Amino acid sequence: MNIVVLVKQVPETDALTLDLETGTVKRSPAASIVNPLDLYALEAALRLKDKDPGIRISVLSMGPPSAEVACREALSMGCDEACLLTGAGFAGADTWATARCLASAVQKLGPFDLVLAGEKATDGDTGQVGPEVAAFLGYPVVTYASSLELQSGDRACWIRAGRITEESTQVVDCPLPAVLTFC
Repeated sequence: MNIVVLVKQVPETDALTLDLETGTVKRSPAASIVNPLDLYALEAALRLKDKDPGIRISVLSMGPPSAEVACREALSMGCDEACLLTGAGFAGADTWATARCLASAVQKLGPFDLVLAGEKATDGDTGQVGPEVAAFLGYPVVTYASSLELQSGDRACWIRAGRITEESTQVVDCPLPAVLTFC
């Protein structure tokens, strides 16, 4: 089984400052961290790998060269490989462009059985990239995931995910390949 986890380097919230002229967040590599919700996705992938060492985990990020730190952090946690999409052309990409680039990279680097991501990034708070990646790939998506298990039957393998709702936790079975976003 091959898993890819999408990670983003974001400003640490305690160190956020705004550029008053442009209205955008000033980004400093020194005050950046891995998006906290992406860490839940990484943890879910690593838990699956603990149960089955044959699972390969790749990390994919899109950002400035300094986002290499986020990739290296994921590798230090036990992921097998990392890829950083970087370049001036990616700067300021909206969610659609980001998702399109990430989905293209997933297709090129894959095949992957699972694409995992945080539900949203703390610097954008849209929650759109994961579902958009799923749409570009033509994969089903499970949002607001809180747990993940691999399941298998006679000839098929699928996932069972806990999904947080306002009232309770749903249990969702989903065929592979699939995209999950964690909260």
